[in-house]
Amino acid sequence: MWKFIHAADVHLDSSLHGLERYEGAPVEEIRSATRRAFDNLIELAIDEEVDLVLLAGDLYDGDWKDYNTGLYFVERMGRLREADIRVFIVAGNHDAASRITKYLRLPDNVKMFATRTPERVVLEDLDVAIHGQGFASRAVTEDLSQAYPQSDPQLFNIGLLHTCLNGKPGHEPYAPCTVDGLRSKGYQYWALGHVHKREEVSRNPWIVFPGNIQGRHIRETGPKGCTLVTVDSGEVSEVTHRDLDVIRWSLCEVDVKDSETVDDVYEQVRVALQQALDTAEGRPVAARLVLQGASAAHSRLHAEIEHWTQEYRALATGLGGAGIWLEKVLLKTQPSISVDSILARDDALGGLLRGIRDMELDDTALAKLANEVSALRQKLPAEILSGEDRYDPTDPQQLKVVLEDIKELLVNRLITTEKA
Repeated sequence: MWKFIHAADVHLDSSLHGLERYEGAPVEEIRSATRRAFDNLIELAIDEEVDLVLLAGDLYDGDWKDYNTGLYFVERMGRLREADIRVFIVAGNHDAASRITKYLRLPDNVKMFATRTPERVVLEDLDVAIHGQGFASRAVTEDLSQAYPQSDPQLFNIGLLHTCLNGKPGHEPYAPCTVDGLRSKGYQYWALGHVHKREEVSRNPWIVFPGNIQGRHIRETGPKGCTLVTVDSGEVSEVTHRDLDVIRWSLCEVDVKDSETVDDVYEQVRVALQQALDTAEGRPVAARLVLQGASAAHSRLHAEIEHWTQEYRALATGLGGAGIWLEKVLLKTQPSISVDSILARDDALGGLLRGIRDMELDDTALAKLANEVSALRQKLPAEILSGEDRYDPTDPQQLKVVLEDIKELLVNRLITTEKA
C-alpha cells in the first residue's frame, strides 16, 4: 500500500483580491495566504508519509516579481526531499507565462514534465507509471491528452494534465479533452488541474479536479485543499479531500423579507456572519454580504447604504474568533409596497413615479455626462479603476447603472412618504 497527494492551482504569491483596500483587513495574512496554504500541503505530505506529490499546473501565478517566490518553492521541495517524497509537476497556463521560472534548478526529487510531447516516468519501486505534459505557451487549445501513451497493464498508471476538460464556466478553454478520451488510455487515475472547484468527474477510472489550495476571491468560496489517494494492490482504495486553506471565502446571502426594521435586518446579518465564522473551522473569513428580498426596511437601507455598510463591518469585527472581514456589501432588496399598484394610479404620485421610471438618457446625453465627470476619474484611487469590480465614471454603461440606482432611490423615497 502507498499514498500520493494530488494538488493543483497553487498560484504561489498570488494576492487575494478585494480585501486589502479596506480598513482593518489583515493585509499580511492576505498576502501570505497562498504560501501558508502550500506550507500546509508540505506538512500534510510529511505527516501522511506519502510517496508522491503531484502538482497539476499553475504552481505560479505568472512571472515572479523577484526570485523570492522561486527560492521559497525550492526550499519547500528540499523539505520533501529530506522525507524521501518525490514530486511531479506539469506546467499550466500561468506557469507558461513565467519567464524566469526556467532559470532556477530544482532539487533532484522534483520532476518537471516536458512541454513539447508527453513523457512517461516509471517508478519501479511502486510499480507506477506517471504520464504528463506541460503547457509550452499560455494558450494551449489542442487536446494534449490524445498524444499520451496507452497504459502499461503491469503498472498503476497516472495521467497528470492541466485542462478545462470539456469546458468549465469561468475558466479559459485550454487543452480541452473528453472523459471518454481519458478513459480510453486505460489509466487508473487522472490528476487534473486548471478548474478551481473540486470535482470527482469519474470514479471508473478516477478523474479528479482537486480544486485550488487557497481561495483568492469571492468566486472561490468554501473549503480548498488537495486530494489524498491511497493505492492498494494496484487499485485506488481511498480518495479523500483534505483542507489546506488558511482564509475561507464565504458568500452570505440574507433574505430580509420578514424584517420590518433595520434592527431586524441587523440581527439577521449577525446570525449569517456568525454562521460563516462557525463553519470556517477556526479560519478567518472573507465574506461578501448580500441582502435580498422585499422588506419594509428597503428604503432606509438604500438611503443610508454607506452607513449600514460600515455598521455591518463593525458587527463583523466584533464577532471575535479568528475574524471575519466584509469584502463587499450588496443591497438587492425591494420595497414591501407594490410599486406596480402605485404606478397604475391616476394621481400626482402615480404620474411622478411613471416619469422617473421612464427617464432615460440617450447616447449623446450619456457621452456628454461622461465628459463632464472625466475630471473625477483622475482623482479616484487606482484600485477603484482596476480589478474584478472596477468602476469608471466615464463609462456610459456604468453611468446607466448609476441612473437606475438613482431612479430606484427616488421611487423608494416617494413610496416611503406615501406610506407614512
